[in-house]
Amino acid sequence: MVRVPLTRHERDRGLRLGALLRDARGTRSIVDVAAHSGISAETLRKIETGRIPTPALFTVAALAHTLDQSLDALVEAAGA
Repeated sequence: MVRVPLTRHERDRGLRLGALLRDARGTRSIVDVAAHSGISAETLRKIETGRIPTPALFTVAALAHTLDQSLDALVEAAGA
């Protein structure tokens, strides 16, 4: 299977999403937020640093719920 390279816009959107999630996490640890979201700490670390710029919708929804963020607002802000 050949993976199509991400566009600059998709990489930038991933970086914005990561920054938004990192800011929303505040002082909570990556391990705590990841565990409550049902993902690994390494996956959350990669999302926050933009190494996973296009995480699955269910992953973003779980993180939004754990961080008490609106999924719509999070997606809109990341896409801006």
